[in-house]
Amino acid sequence: MAHHLSAKKRIRQTERRTAVNKARVSRIRTFVKKVELALSAGSYADARSALQAAQPELDRGVSKGLLHRNTVARKMSRLSARVKALNAAN
Repeated sequence: MAHHLSAKKRIRQTERRTAVNKARVSRIRTFVKKVELALSAGSYADARSALQAAQPELDRGVSKGLLHRNTVARKMSRLSARVKALNAAN
């Protein structure tokens, strides 16, 4: 247990920040899952619109320090390649 006031304050701040970050990561996962579901359904239009909605969320995760920029770049690259392949297949 913390003994100093500053340490207690840091604990309170960390708890609040952790809750916010968990919500942000969950939101990002939801957007990525929507793209995955559209891809598995085989709907190019839905997958494309879901990818366009997911991109700013992923970028926001980078700017807030939740995700590494290379991780987001890799995810976006792979998702967009799958969407593009779905369009080529149709």
